[in-house]
Amino acid sequence: MRTLASAHPALATVWLMHLGAAHALVTMSAPEESAFFARELRDGRRFANALSEPAGGNHFLASQQDAEPDGADWALTGRKLFVSGSEAADHLFLNARIEGGPGFFGVTVDETVTFPPIEETMGMRATRSRSILFDRTPLLGSRLCAPPAPGYANLITVGFGFLSIGIAHAALDALKDAANRSKGGAILADVQWVRQETGMMWAEVEAARLLAERAAWLADQHSPEAMPAATETKLLANEVAKRAAAVAVRVGGGGGYLLSSPIQRIFRDAQAGALMAYSVPFSQEMVGGWVLQSP
Repeated sequence: MRTLASAHPALATVWLMHLGAAHALVTMSAPEESAFFARELRDGRRFANALSEPAGGNHFLASQQDAEPDGADWALTGRKLFVSGSEAADHLFLNARIEGGPGFFGVTVDETVTFPPIEETMGMRATRSRSILFDRTPLLGSRLCAPPAPGYANLITVGFGFLSIGIAHAALDALKDAANRSKGGAILADVQWVRQETGMMWAEVEAARLLAERAAWLADQHSPEAMPAATETKLLANEVAKRAAAVAVRVGGGGGYLLSSPIQRIFRDAQAGALMAYSVPFSQEMVGGWVLQSP
């Protein structure tokens, strides 16, 4: 994830959402449907998450859209936002409110699913993250997912930190390149403030990477600490990426604003992680609450 994100954050985001949606459907679906989605994944079908809603914000797991009962099934009419890789998706991991509570479903894209004009593209560039409209899209009772098992670690939550860490590494690489470029016989890499800023950024990026690897290790152990650790990792990694990109802008100077420079793209992409749910302010409040409530 980190390697992909350092080269192309949008691709890394789509890949993470694809695997996260597929993993959720294979893990939480009934046995027959689980086997179906596993075969679809092996056969190269694409998956995406259709969870965020116009007024959902960070509460994207608690849908505010009621699905209409239809016999043993339901039908959804509504809108989802920020669906990365939406147009390429064959299957969606989707939530809706059923019988007053949350319901998560596997949904195969059909003629009831449409896309607004591309002008409504949103999110990180090139993720094709956009709105999806549903017009009585069938939510099959057989595809209603079970609650996560104890110790379940959501791949997207665990992987999110590595997205920003990859961007931070790209910022450091761009900073190094700009600092070592000769300008009138002098190079910024010899200037004290550039060395100091770079040293601190390197330490912060390494700290975020180690925290992310710890969260991934906890997830592999099926530890109940994995998901809280992933939330801690995301908020730190998001802020570190933004700071690394800001330092790269300072070192790159005016040349960093040119389309030919990677710095301008890295700076924009670095902002995305902190806005993705759970956002940094939301995560800070959660983590702060855990700390203050701990014995």
